[in-house]
Amino acid sequence: MSTPPASLAKSAVFAALPPVWPEDLLPALAAAAKARTLVVLDDDPTGTQTVRDVPVVTQWDAATLGEELRAAPPCFYILTNSRSLTADHSRELHRELAANLRTAQAASGRPIAVLSRSDSTLRGHFPLETDILAEILGPFDATIVMPYFEAGGRYTIDDTHFVAEQDRLVPAGQTPFARDTVFGYRASHLPSWVEEKTAGRIAAATIASVSLDTIRRGGPSAVAAQLRALPRGSVCIVNAAAPRDAEVVAHATLQAEAAGSRFVYRTAASIVAARIGQSAETVLTAADFNGAGPHGGLVVVGSYVPKTTAQLTHLLTQPGLQAIELEVSALLDPTSRGAVLVAARTALHEALTAGRDCVLSTSRRLITGSDDAASLGIGRLVSDALIELVRSLAVRPRFLIAKGGITSSDVATLGLGVRRAMVRGQILPGVPVWRTGPESKFPGLDFVVFPGNVGGETALAEVVAKFPR
Repeated sequence: MSTPPASLAKSAVFAALPPVWPEDLLPALAAAAKARTLVVLDDDPTGTQTVRDVPVVTQWDAATLGEELRAAPPCFYILTNSRSLTADHSRELHRELAANLRTAQAASGRPIAVLSRSDSTLRGHFPLETDILAEILGPFDATIVMPYFEAGGRYTIDDTHFVAEQDRLVPAGQTPFARDTVFGYRASHLPSWVEEKTAGRIAAATIASVSLDTIRRGGPSAVAAQLRALPRGSVCIVNAAAPRDAEVVAHATLQAEAAGSRFVYRTAASIVAARIGQSAETVLTAADFNGAGPHGGLVVVGSYVPKTTAQLTHLLTQPGLQAIELEVSALLDPTSRGAVLVAARTALHEALTAGRDCVLSTSRRLITGSDDAASLGIGRLVSDALIELVRSLAVRPRFLIAKGGITSSDVATLGLGVRRAMVRGQILPGVPVWRTGPESKFPGLDFVVFPGNVGGETALAEVVAKFPR
């Protein structure tokens, strides 16, 4: 399917697929995951959107990584936030991180697998990041590419990646995500996408794939056998259209690794939960959060994708909210930036102290630069403004929601000073909640990491409503 149609009927496509593998693999996965630690390098904090009771660290020195590995967890995350960086900066970061991870692993003796978690709509520094990991931590038998993400409606069928919109499956290359100013692409057919992203270094015809037919009819053993037979250095696309598909693939990779195979993974979030035997569970409710406090809560919106803008528009129709918008053009002007920040800081303090929930957002017109580096630089200036305002908060908000992957990372690490947090679970499918550590500006704060491209129009308002007043 190298030239996909504009869209397909999801119900018809799914009805024509083989039934999912019948066996519940989660107990076996949970047991097998104890043998090695899955180290997830997350290019923004939204990769924690499928797991619970898993630590996240925001530093990657050898001592920090060694401490995590000595605890022998089935999984932990390292937040790199590399999607917000230039290619050169990401290259330097991954060289440092991979070298430190190699040192920490050797010192701890703990077996590991390395997963580079990125966007389910194919945005990010690929193949740069997996190339660096292979160079320092390899050699690997294969790079496994699997962007399936159930909660976001991202499915890979016949090697083509789709984004679900109600009952339509839209090829990813035909969505707004593919027009990203930094990470844009044309191909939805994943072998062709790899060829595009590698500028022809890896030809589509040389790329292997694991089909849904193999996954659903052959099960873990058949998938493991195919993975074991891959030539050294292969790239392998993995199809998936249901949680059980991810569980079969996870079980197969654990089998293959136990037999001596080594893989580096470039995936979205769903496979992580499957690898450690965690199923989707009931989302968190108001009863799961800290009791009502005297201050208002804070929603910080930086993402510019259309889904975020629609959610923000709906949220601002709700009663009792104070909207504080930062005009981006004014933030980019050195003569006006200071005054804009002073006014926003004053408004935030007054509203939060009075117990009103605040929505701090950037203006919706996207301003880009002349090239990728210039666009990332503009994004950095805007994000720095949000960070400065969070860092300067004089009262503890009742909750904090950050909308957008890069925004969430910057608010957590630079605004709140989080070095280690625990993922509590999901407040909506695909929307994780962290509990901040004792070192942070507000210890024990419920911090919602809300991906820019997840949820319906009312989702942001639904999350705000879950926090008690």
